[in-house]
Amino acid sequence: MWPCGGRRQRRFGGVALLLLVLWLLARRFNWSELVPLRLWGRTLGLQTEHSQFLLEGMPFRIFGGSVHYFRVPREYWEDRMLKMKACGLNTLTTYVPWNLHEQTRGKFDFSENLDLQAFLSLAAKNGLWVILRPGPYICSEWDLGGLPSWLLQDPEMQLRTTYKGFTEAVDAYFDHLMPIVVPLQYKRGGPIIAVQVENEYGSYAKDPNYMAYVKRALLSRGIVELLMTSDNKNGLSFGLVEGALATVNFQKLEPGVLKYLDTVQRDQPKMVMEYWTGWFDNWGGPHYVFDADEMVNTVASILKLGASINLYMFHGGTNFGFMNGALKTDEYKSDVTSYDYDAVLTEAGDYTSKFFKLRQLFSTIIGQPLPLPPMIESKASYGAILLHQYISLWDVLPSLVQPIKSEFPVNMENLQLNDSSGQSYGYVLYETVIFGGGHLHSRDHVRDRAQVFVNTMYVGELDYNTVELSLPEGQGFRQLRLLVENRGRVNYGLALNEQRKGLIGDIFLNKTPLRNFKIYSLEMKPDFLKSLRHTAGWSAVPDYFVGPAFFRGRLWIEHQPQDTFLKLQGWEKGVVFVNGHNLGRYWKIGPQETLYLPGPWLQKGSNEIIIFEERTAGRIIQSVDIPYLGRTQYVD
Repeated sequence: MWPCGGRRQRRFGGVALLLLVLWLLARRFNWSELVPLRLWGRTLGLQTEHSQFLLEGMPFRIFGGSVHYFRVPREYWEDRMLKMKACGLNTLTTYVPWNLHEQTRGKFDFSENLDLQAFLSLAAKNGLWVILRPGPYICSEWDLGGLPSWLLQDPEMQLRTTYKGFTEAVDAYFDHLMPIVVPLQYKRGGPIIAVQVENEYGSYAKDPNYMAYVKRALLSRGIVELLMTSDNKNGLSFGLVEGALATVNFQKLEPGVLKYLDTVQRDQPKMVMEYWTGWFDNWGGPHYVFDADEMVNTVASILKLGASINLYMFHGGTNFGFMNGALKTDEYKSDVTSYDYDAVLTEAGDYTSKFFKLRQLFSTIIGQPLPLPPMIESKASYGAILLHQYISLWDVLPSLVQPIKSEFPVNMENLQLNDSSGQSYGYVLYETVIFGGGHLHSRDHVRDRAQVFVNTMYVGELDYNTVELSLPEGQGFRQLRLLVENRGRVNYGLALNEQRKGLIGDIFLNKTPLRNFKIYSLEMKPDFLKSLRHTAGWSAVPDYFVGPAFFRGRLWIEHQPQDTFLKLQGWEKGVVFVNGHNLGRYWKIGPQETLYLPGPWLQKGSNEIIIFEERTAGRIIQSVDIPYLGRTQYVD
């Protein structure tokens, strides 16, 4: 007979086994408890079995949300992740922007706000799985869809194909990116449960061998987790690659759209990789919003059909600097600086009604209380800020910018700058000598918008719609100046190979092509701003002055800095820098009326503000605590 102690051990063992079974049964349905720091001995990873996902052999459902580390100040990464958890999400998705990580060919940057390893590790710490979308193309309303502009130096370049010049560049990039990613995969103890192969290739589909190439590029460098593709309904069948799960993108749940996935892959779980929670804005248009109730009802319908979902965007953030993308359909339209997207969180990370409605929905499905939402950070209204000094662009040029001399106009990407990587963003000034006036014609060679000056006198603008101007007659030789702005490269569609900027061909005066240019690169990088800060020639702003010019002022903060928004009423078009950070573009045509200024970019005491204004300058800007994103229009 067993001794009494043995019976107690067996009874305890039986109870423990029963509790374990009940716990496992609960876990089968309570998939929200599967979080990175609670799973050990990982071997299976995310798998598909008929109509469901399995994670470590247990049924799992993806409740995801998109947050892009490169659109959010690093100091706020964790706040956004905690808000994802409080909303009921278990998975974070992010793109990886090649054009930020390799701005100069062969020089890679994964530091500070581009520290991908830190971002993904922070996701794991906060109990979030990750679906990584490394491109190389990402779309995302981001300049050239995340592809570096130096690729376009090659006149024969064929982006997103197996063209040798493109694949060699991708291979070199992946050789640096994948050693960061591979150790963070699920089977290596990290949070990455899936990796996307390219992005929406079915809408491009120029090379039938390309997707297989990208897949091999990932696998050969150590990617072992589940592979996925992502396309809208019309592109699904053209964006497939063997061995990757197809997912679909949409905003309106059309009848049969999820069943359509069965026609391209049978007996597989269904996932909406991009459920568009709002929409992006273009300069000159409205601020788009998407009805919160309609959005939540659609999410509920998707989940009722058994699908997994990723909210694009959960938090949009900001297109800081010159990184916004553009669209080119019937006409060219550049995206605004804000990527608020009317998402679940605002541009500054505040809650919306969408957050609380989704939180209630997910809480009901999960069947247990969710973490409490973090407190909202207060916003500051610092009032009026006087811009008390200015310096004309014409006075800056001789001392700060060394011109490139060329007989012919040279596009931005092919300028011999940045270790032969060309110029990616900002402005280029083309200067030549003319005798007399007459008829100036661009032959549609301006990308994207040129202010035209004779000496320092403003004459007019050339762009996609205006291709000719009359130049006034004058005595002797005069300088013709074209200040050309790259307003953002197209990020979606079939025109990616045509996204060279600046002057992309000859400009004609009285039917004669202009020659012998001095070309000034105005990228407005930190080194330029540092030199500008110390240059001689700053003076008091007169009662009336027109640009192009730089204006300078100071914001004094007594206490701990907080987020704020800069309102530029009375200013026309330009760029704002605060303590060296490029906040992005403003333009009086709207819809966006304020620029988001994150608190971590400010400091107690004096904060330097520099504005580059192209034309009409005000005297003050306003720091306000509420954003103004423009006249709203509901998404159809």
